[in-house]
Amino acid sequence: MFRQRLTMEQAQDIALQRIPGQILHIDMDLEHGVLVYEIFILTSQNRVYEVEVHASNGNIIKIEQEDFD
Repeated sequence: MFRQRLTMEQAQDIALQRIPGQILHIDMDLEHGVLVYEIFILTSQNRVYEVEVHASNGNIIKIEQEDFD
């Protein structure tokens, strides 16, 4: 059965509610059989976070600070 999927804009809104900032990049990826949006956000503290949003239900799967060292 086909389930309705979040739009990219909806996924962005969900991610920005948790990590306010500027969207740098969005990808869609299949992880362990689950379709997720990977959203990279630059915060006002110049930190970059990756927020993974479940593409079907909008749940946040993971929030991870990226290290560029």
